Amino acid sequence: MDRKDMFTMSREELLRLEIIKRVLKKGLRQVEAAEHLELSARQVNRITRRVEKEGPRGVIHRLRGCKSNRKIPDAVREKALKLCGSKYEGFGPLLASEKLEELDGIKVSDETLRKWMLSDGKWERRRKRKKNRKWRERKARYGEMVQMDGSHHDWLEGRGPMLVLMGYIDDATGDVYARFYEYEGTVPALDSFKRYARKHGLPLIVYLDRHSTYKSNGKLTVEQELEGMKLMSQFERAMDELGVKVIHANSPQAKGRIERLFGTFQDRLIKEMRLKGIRTLDEANAFLERYLPVYNKRFRVPARESGDMHRELPAGLDINRVLCIKDDRTVRNDTTVSYDGKTYQLYGKVSRKRVAVEQGLDGRIRFYDGGNRLKHKEIPCRTQMAWHRQEKEHRVAKKRSVMLKDYAAQRRWLFGNGAAAPTSTSNY
Repeated sequence: MDRKDMFTMSREELLRLEIIKRVLKKGLRQVEAAEHLELSARQVNRITRRVEKEGPRGVIHRLRGCKSNRKIPDAVREKALKLCGSKYEGFGPLLASEKLEELDGIKVSDETLRKWMLSDGKWERRRKRKKNRKWRERKARYGEMVQMDGSHHDWLEGRGPMLVLMGYIDDATGDVYARFYEYEGTVPALDSFKRYARKHGLPLIVYLDRHSTYKSNGKLTVEQELEGMKLMSQFERAMDELGVKVIHANSPQAKGRIERLFGTFQDRLIKEMRLKGIRTLDEANAFLERYLPVYNKRFRVPARESGDMHRELPAGLDINRVLCIKDDRTVRNDTTVSYDGKTYQLYGKVSRKRVAVEQGLDGRIRFYDGGNRLKHKEIPCRTQMAWHRQEKEHRVAKKRSVMLKDYAAQRRWLFGNGAAAPTSTSNY
């Protein structure tokens, strides 16, 4: 059989041919065939006459095998592929199509170019698949590890300010501690941890994300690297002093327990506060103190092994001196120190060129020279003092100028223009 007599047909075309054959055999009327094929009676009539004249090939569309009128010339295709292999080597189809139009005047869609590159071996199919993550078993004991994070959400549903929920969940039992704050930062993180530690004790591990509050993003200098220094955020420094290990998660999925907790709270807790008409930060925190014990009683799970791994706060430890913002400042020759845009006068004997500064969670500032606390007083900063001095000199100069002008005007009125002033006012 000649290859010209061979052709392919789709399943739809085979069904159409079967129905048209029945029409030709008078076993089916054209109107009924039109209903089966979802075509008009006139179209069925045309197909029937074509099949009667050409045979089975008559059901095939006449444009099959013909070149499209919108086909891009082969020369343009070859030029585009040549540029993709040289000038735009390594470019993806989308970027390459943009550059071809922008720089070379070749307008071709990214999908068309992708097909050309696939057929020419210049591109490979890339399917984005979800990364497989290994399941991690819960920790064995209560207090062994706590997941911590902050959740930004409209917790009050527009009835009050936007709040952040600082949440803690025990990895072994799912026991939850949480508190609302106005923002997520160093002070809320330290304050919430202090409240957690006073209630439960110090956990062995804190598992959290790489937010700048919890992990320093700075870079060490060469000298610091040689000295073996390690940059730490205020939160990392505080945990290091308390002997709590900090682990930073590499993805939100890694700390899925706290993320799922926030998802649950954004459904349950919000509705509970809506029913209670909570509108302020204080009301929300007061409600949490009543809500969390009920929640933990219902959803807490027993740990695999008994025992509490929380550590009590060391005796004699002033936790306020640990959970605070620490820094150091240079002491000037006049025993003044600048901190946070303000100037402080230090009193007492200062034996070091640099003193330690501790800003408590209540905002109070303390200065230490070694282990000795220094008394201090806030004074106007140098720039303010200089400005006041310049302002005073300007007022004095302006007043002097006005006085001189008045004196000259009085002389002209008394003696006239050009008249010499008398040298004596004697009456004799």
